[in-house]
Amino acid sequence: MNKLSKLIAIASLFGTVTPAVAMAAPVKNIVLVHGAWVDAAGWQPVFNILKKDGYKVTMVQEPLTSLSSDVAATERVLSEQNGPCILVGHSYGGSIITEAGVDPHVVGLVYVAAHAPDVGEDEGELGKKMPSVLAKQAGAIEKTADGFTYLRRDLFPKYFAPDLPLSQAQFEAQSQILTAASVFSTPLTAAAWRTKPSWGIVAGADQIINPDLERFYYKRAGSHMTVIPGASHSVYESHPAQVAAVIEQAAQKAEDQTP
Repeated sequence: MNKLSKLIAIASLFGTVTPAVAMAAPVKNIVLVHGAWVDAAGWQPVFNILKKDGYKVTMVQEPLTSLSSDVAATERVLSEQNGPCILVGHSYGGSIITEAGVDPHVVGLVYVAAHAPDVGEDEGELGKKMPSVLAKQAGAIEKTADGFTYLRRDLFPKYFAPDLPLSQAQFEAQSQILTAASVFSTPLTAAAWRTKPSWGIVAGADQIINPDLERFYYKRAGSHMTVIPGASHSVYESHPAQVAAVIEQAAQKAEDQTP
């Protein structure tokens, strides 16, 4: 007996049941988490599509000072959700949602060209096993005296956002949020993908994270995988319609698991 049949059978003991009673509530809340070196403004193209389609969308502005601080910033936003939500992470944001996604509001995870480590793993070590194009470019990542990193501004358009208009990529290069180096080497203490359904987007021409590493993560997690050929690491900006479609698919298929 499937879940719907069980619900109908139970409800029939107390009187007539209608399909509306038996069906799970639709998921209309979306929380978007950005990655390292950038901020939530990059989500605007995806936000506009989701909002137009009737979703309530909230973006997290993480401080990028430590994994724990970034998870806390995400949890703060999740605590304000008025129902079940889909939690979406790009790049390093995937590590954040993997840990923060155990929150009971979260009923589905979407990884967008993102890391998805397991408990005890960190994305830095995993990245060494399947190096990206960027990882092979010596001196591409700069580090400040107090331990914060950024992608060399002259290289940002080439590696991070080659499929964006050059002027936009250059602006993002100059507006980078310096990110604590420690976030890339902090082991995770939770892995929400182990208990919650997930969807994963592979950016086919990603030079920041090896697309094969993205495939490894999503296969291991049992994620519903979508590959966007030719897309850069900035896939959420360059291919917003395809990214939004995956998020909406997750929202439509995830069930209301909140108490």
